[in-house]
Amino acid sequence: MFRIPVLILYLILGLVPPFCSATFAQREPHDTEEFRRLREAMVSTAVAAAGVKNERVLKVMRETLRHEFMPKKVWDQAYLDAGIAIGKKQTISSPFIVAYMTESIDPQPSDRVLEIGTGSGYQAAILSPLVKEVYTIEIVEELGKTANQTLKRLGYENVFTKVGDGYLGWEEHSPFDKIIVTCSPENVPKPLVDQLKDGGMIVVPVGERHQQTLYLFTKKDGELVEQALRPTLFVPMTGQAEDERQVKPDPANPELHNADFEEALGESGFVQGWYYERLCELKTSDEAPSGKNFLTFKNSVPGQYAHLMQGIDLDGRLVSKLDFGLNVRFQNVVNGPGEYDMARCAITFYDQDRREISTEYFGPFVGTQSDWRLHEKQISVPKSTREAIFRIGMFGATGEVDFDQMILKRAN
Repeated sequence: MFRIPVLILYLILGLVPPFCSATFAQREPHDTEEFRRLREAMVSTAVAAAGVKNERVLKVMRETLRHEFMPKKVWDQAYLDAGIAIGKKQTISSPFIVAYMTESIDPQPSDRVLEIGTGSGYQAAILSPLVKEVYTIEIVEELGKTANQTLKRLGYENVFTKVGDGYLGWEEHSPFDKIIVTCSPENVPKPLVDQLKDGGMIVVPVGERHQQTLYLFTKKDGELVEQALRPTLFVPMTGQAEDERQVKPDPANPELHNADFEEALGESGFVQGWYYERLCELKTSDEAPSGKNFLTFKNSVPGQYAHLMQGIDLDGRLVSKLDFGLNVRFQNVVNGPGEYDMARCAITFYDQDRREISTEYFGPFVGTQSDWRLHEKQISVPKSTREAIFRIGMFGATGEVDFDQMILKRAN
């Protein structure tokens, strides 16, 4: 999740940085051996290693040029397992979640699929070789037009785009075999249910702004049968879905949900309130600094991510400082091979367009052994902050780290 400096990555790739070449912006779409190597590593360490097994999906993930669906200024991040801002308050989803959602609907060559939230066009590009037709809707006109141009330029002939409110679906092309929703409504929009074939599936993140669960619904006799998949975080569905939202964010009073891990595992079997769980386990012991539960990360593969995250409602115009802390203990922790492969925690601030502003860190936690220790500090919040993400984990380091009793609140 932590970025490689742009200049270093351009040098690794053998490319000329854009600020050194007036002709860079005019280059034709291209792939390189280094991009292919990075894609292969991405699929191996962030997609397959995280549980995606469908070979057709994995093959497409290896072949699709994710960098072509991102602004060139962030090509250095194209093959990281991270959601990246693409402008207009939207993001391109992380490679893992794209692959996971695609696998969840079991794509078949005869399927006609509706996607709600075109964004950059990357999810539609992943679906394209796997199904018969993809119909995709984007509410932000500029993004929808740009995605359409990118998809056409790259030769995705079975993808059809539309600018409009995805809440309403695309009735004239219904019914659909499968539906993928890449933005989060509070409840599944009824028009999408009506436009799904009986026996069809819809995968959609449902919930509040920063507390969402990814569900797979199967339509049986006109009704949806639900299966909770995992906690997640998507941008909110706007338009009519936002007008109907009952629970609104409170950015003046930021807090972490289930900060001491005392809530039981959720219906999907994952730690409640947290998302993108990798290589961690909820444990129960009288040794826990708070209550009975704490979280353990174990990783034996250098460079492999082990982490947990949570989104936070936060407005830098309303909150200038945060009290920040957590209890940590560790054993046999060694930093990984990359510059940012360390066991630590972080809070990253984002602006109104979901662009990263800055990151504050605790750690790294490294060494043979440490008993439980409370780490605390006060953090200044950039005024342009409109939300934040809190991360804990090993991020490529090896060994074992325990976390408990997170502290994040508005400073008095």
